[in-house]
Amino acid sequence: MPMLSRRTFLQGSAALGGAFALGAGVAARAGGAPDPQILTAQFAQVQLAAGGANSKVMTYGLGEAVNTSMPPVLRMRKGEAYAARLVNRLDEPTTVHWHGLRIANAMDGVPEMTQPYVYPGDHFDYSFTPPDAGTFWYHPHCNTLTQMGSGLTGVIVVENPEDPAFDAEIVLNLRDWRLGAKGQFLAPFKPRDAARGGTYGTLRTANWRREPAYEAPAGGLVRVRIAATDVTRIYTIGLEGAEAKVIALDGNPVGTPFPLDRLDLGPGQRMDLAIRMPESEGASVTIGNFRGSHPWSIASFRATGASLKRDLRDIGPLPANPVAEADLSTAKPIPIELTATAEHEARPSICGSLGYTFWALNKVPWPGDTPDPIAPIEELTRGKSYVLQIANRTPHAHPIHLHGMSFRILASNKRSFLPPPTDTILLLPDEQAEVALVADNPGDWVIHCHIIEHQKTGMTGYFRVV
Repeated sequence: MPMLSRRTFLQGSAALGGAFALGAGVAARAGGAPDPQILTAQFAQVQLAAGGANSKVMTYGLGEAVNTSMPPVLRMRKGEAYAARLVNRLDEPTTVHWHGLRIANAMDGVPEMTQPYVYPGDHFDYSFTPPDAGTFWYHPHCNTLTQMGSGLTGVIVVENPEDPAFDAEIVLNLRDWRLGAKGQFLAPFKPRDAARGGTYGTLRTANWRREPAYEAPAGGLVRVRIAATDVTRIYTIGLEGAEAKVIALDGNPVGTPFPLDRLDLGPGQRMDLAIRMPESEGASVTIGNFRGSHPWSIASFRATGASLKRDLRDIGPLPANPVAEADLSTAKPIPIELTATAEHEARPSICGSLGYTFWALNKVPWPGDTPDPIAPIEELTRGKSYVLQIANRTPHAHPIHLHGMSFRILASNKRSFLPPPTDTILLLPDEQAEVALVADNPGDWVIHCHIIEHQKTGMTGYFRVV
């Protein structure tokens, strides 16, 4: 492949048109798609802080009815067709990205790259068949910091009928809010914080509530699906009051479930736990964030009813997803460096620019969501194997998310535990890691930091699979 400058690459518009045409053809040939689930992006007045004033949030609702709570948990089934119609009732363009789902490029929800903007009053039809079971999530990829920060983050559960039986399931959507004393939204970021670890919220919630409490069967086995949908916060998840095993990470089952001690979860990542509830009626279990010097409770579960007397050993490994294994003997290495930069100002974009450039991939900053022509990091050959040699040259952590494909972490100078295939790696400060993938999904696939301030100030790029 000839060497191209990412600043002078001029095929963007032609490639974009081709991506639309390819995606439309795939959708049309699929056939037998179910009636679309109506997913309405809308405003709502919601009381987020106990005893506080209402806040004007953004949320998704099913159908045309007004939703005054968090976006619904969307449930799909592995290997079965799914369809959704996004209806935009906001006052600005939006899209939906199906985070972690390996679906056709035209369904990926990235404006100016895979689909047109969905303008106010308009709609867009998504149709795909999820190949993997697990916990995923959905969010806009337009004016991302504002829209996600205002509430547009929901959880996806792709069910597998071959999964073991649990006595209950609880889904937790973890996110912050930047709110003032009267419930008003504060500025979504501070430039000095965006140039470091990111700007934190003032209100921490799970399922849009502060430290919610749930009931679960005493002595039962509970599947807890946790999604970190915050724009900034990195969690260190721990449990008090019961035993738990980690059964899946980022939508993929672990080979052998292992006891939960403390496990980091960055923005965009997910974790599935099997918790064995206490025997005694009224006994409480707490999931907490143990990151930093001031741990705090995320949510609690209260044991109810006569004990079911289940055992964690009743839960074996979940069935694996069909993620291709890279051929390391032929894999091509691709170096990727995460760096800070102050090279130039960000350009305005209809999908929102923060007006700053602080970060870069391979020393090229790109805020994304713009029509500016830019070359891919690399053009990948469909079906071939690659090893991304990712080096974090900064003193801050970066959860790096790849759209459309999954990869496996091969090695790292900062970790001994290597998780199952994933779509997001939380790169620690000064970490150098190698991750392997098979380029098995054609199209232009974005790779970016999921601390959204970092994404929108330069730490974004894409691969082209042909």
